[in-house]
Amino acid sequence: MSQTEDYAARSGGKQALAGSPEETQKHSKNNLRTGSEQLAGWWQRWKQPRSPFSKPLPLIPKTPLSYGIVVTLGLLAAVATGMEMSWVKFVEQQTHTLFFRWRGVVPAPEKIVILAIDDQTLSVAQTYADDPAKRELLRLLPTFPGRREAYARAIDYVMGAGARGVVLDLLLDLPSGYGETDDQKLSQTLQRYRRQVVLATAYQDSQTPQGLMTDLIKPTPALQVPDRQLGLANFIPSAMDGRVYELGTTYREQVLRPLSRQDFPSLAEASLAGAQVSYPPPRGKSIYFYGEAGTFQRIPFWQALDPDWQKVYTRSGQFQDAIVLIGTTSSTAQFADLVRTPLAERLPGVELQATAMATLWQGRTIGEVFPHPLGRAFFVFFLIAGSGIYLCRPRLRPLSQLSLGWVATLGWMGLSYLSFTYGYWILPVALPVMAIGLGSLGIFALGATADGLERLRLRRTLERYIAPSIVAEILNRPETMETGQKLKAAVMFADIRGFTHLSSQLAPEQLIQQLNRYFKAMVDVIIKAGGTVDKFIGDAVMAEFGFPISRGEQQDALRAIEAALGMRRALAALRQEFRREGLVPFFNGIGICFGEVIAGDLGSLERREYGILGDTVNVASRVEAMTKQFWTDILITESVYCLVRDQVEVVYLGEHELRGRQGTVKLYSLIGQTPQDRLLYQQVLEELRTYLDSPDKWENLTR
Repeated sequence: MSQTEDYAARSGGKQALAGSPEETQKHSKNNLRTGSEQLAGWWQRWKQPRSPFSKPLPLIPKTPLSYGIVVTLGLLAAVATGMEMSWVKFVEQQTHTLFFRWRGVVPAPEKIVILAIDDQTLSVAQTYADDPAKRELLRLLPTFPGRREAYARAIDYVMGAGARGVVLDLLLDLPSGYGETDDQKLSQTLQRYRRQVVLATAYQDSQTPQGLMTDLIKPTPALQVPDRQLGLANFIPSAMDGRVYELGTTYREQVLRPLSRQDFPSLAEASLAGAQVSYPPPRGKSIYFYGEAGTFQRIPFWQALDPDWQKVYTRSGQFQDAIVLIGTTSSTAQFADLVRTPLAERLPGVELQATAMATLWQGRTIGEVFPHPLGRAFFVFFLIAGSGIYLCRPRLRPLSQLSLGWVATLGWMGLSYLSFTYGYWILPVALPVMAIGLGSLGIFALGATADGLERLRLRRTLERYIAPSIVAEILNRPETMETGQKLKAAVMFADIRGFTHLSSQLAPEQLIQQLNRYFKAMVDVIIKAGGTVDKFIGDAVMAEFGFPISRGEQQDALRAIEAALGMRRALAALRQEFRREGLVPFFNGIGICFGEVIAGDLGSLERREYGILGDTVNVASRVEAMTKQFWTDILITESVYCLVRDQVEVVYLGEHELRGRQGTVKLYSLIGQTPQDRLLYQQVLEELRTYLDSPDKWENLTR
């Protein structure tokens, strides 16, 4: 017979005691809710918490909601990435800026040298005004931009010193202010090095009454020579922060070609071509920035015109195989050509050209791993959703989910940094990092809230049936409540004797009042002894010792014995109270069995119980029912007695078969642990015998 059938049989057995055979049959046929069934309903209503703080707590399905969070974040990030929203590009660029700053300054190529028209060069006329030896220098550089002859001499010198090529990063769109002869001197130099010297050209925007006009600024016709090399000096600054992130080729592709304007190679491309430098095909468009302003080697322009300094640089081989850029680096507002980059707020334009040139020359262009927006979108979605789904595993605690989420966030940030800095590949980083980080926070908050409510719900439930110390241990070790756990425990059943008959004789109000007092006394003893009140079956109480927390087999069995003896004492005291109040006294029978059970969290999402199943439960139930047969109040099985034999006094009752179960069980009637227990045992047995012999004369016991 199953445990459920056993409970039903025990309940049905009580019904058979009530009234005449005809009434019993009638009750069976109509399934009337009388006796223990009716009182079970009253008890369920009575035990509901009445505190306003004990209202039912909401159930939060945290796993589905967690999946919803990560999938939603993944979809939003994927859509924003696929649509190439401007703010997405901005945050990615800010992340790249952060990567550059984490990396720090990287040595720039030594073979790229800047002849800087700096503040020193601009003030050379004042500095050497009284020096006769510098008279020629003063003639060439009276004021900015100086004579074209000065650029011609500088080009002649560096090319003679072994330079591969020269880039003149100045827009010489107007004739020289020093006459046609001045332009001719530079033109002659350009003719000598026409393939190795590159002149800058640029498109400039201007506002006219007709609207915004874009004009091409080219070198003056006076500098026109066959096969003259021109390079486009334009870059596209970011619309969000005004910083330059990409090579000049972006301007050609995004501005000139859509407008069908005259096309030129970028100044960096033209310079490398003129110097006959081969370089790897660019993997992308992003510039590899080496550092702040001054990272590239600078030589004051005037020193390239001074004979003394020329000797110094020639001896050191400063310009040997170098590409030399001539441009302004002055911070004076009138002459400044400054741009914003990820590593500098005021980088001279000529140094930006040097950076672009070095990026191409050293094969350090930075490209997208997923150049197509749709590919990036799919990658972002699967990265975020995959990481989030991993974090949503039910077995992970909220703090573990948060920790793993931030580990994933930092890990992806680190991987992206390494890929960007050393592999020169751009992975989507900003949105995945934000989404995974926020997702883990959301999962943590949801999980912590759900777990907090579950812990509160569990505490409220358990503290009504289990000692607070055990509740605290359960909450600290929730794995003890794992469903399907096999363990050993002492199982106790306690049942009121003749209760069905009493329920048919007493008024419901009086009966429920006495029953509440009885249950309180019994439950208090069980909890004090460290037991767990499993359930109430009508007027019966089921409890166990060793679940959910075991103190060791011997201690669990001993606690069950102590609880049974305590219940005997508590019920004896309660009977005295009932007699003084003129109420019917209660007697009970208790059965205890120790053995293996299957324990855990049983039930549905809406209603759950922490309970146990197994043969040990059925044996304990049947042993309790046999207390009437032996005219005693507490029976224990041999499995219990073997654990506590040195600490209890018993009466051996022999081996007996149990209804619905094969084999026999040795039974013992529990006397107690002390001489006082023996006196109470004898008193209870005498009263119980009187009560069971004359159930219709129970009123005599109230006297």
